[in-house]
Amino acid sequence: MLAVGFALMASGAMAAVYQFGLPAWLPLPQTGHSEPDLKLTFPAARQERRPLNNQNDYFNISGTITNIGQNRRSVPSLVIVLRDARNRAVYTVEAAPPKPVLNPGENLTINTAIVDAPKAAVSAEVKWKVN
Repeated sequence: MLAVGFALMASGAMAAVYQFGLPAWLPLPQTGHSEPDLKLTFPAARQERRPLNNQNDYFNISGTITNIGQNRRSVPSLVIVLRDARNRAVYTVEAAPPKPVLNPGENLTINTAIVDAPKAAVSAEVKWKVN
């Protein structure tokens, strides 16, 4: 009887996580990592779905990478995660930066168009690729 109760509670917990996602207070390891002296800036105002000529559309993401340090820095690849209205990941793609190294104070503008983005995608998260 105790095993049945535990199984019901576990099933309910799994259904809740599936429906609502993990709670914010849960201490989980980061999926990305930080790059010293490199700052990612990809504001939500520069993420949007745009139409194409053939009645399809694409998801456009624009932002910058800035070297805020005093030394030249190698720029690693990016991971772009498209999310739906419930903040669930619906698409992930890797993007190589157009320039491999940034000088101190230098900015790199990134404009990416994802043509095969799911219709449910409404926002994007941009982070460093973990090697």
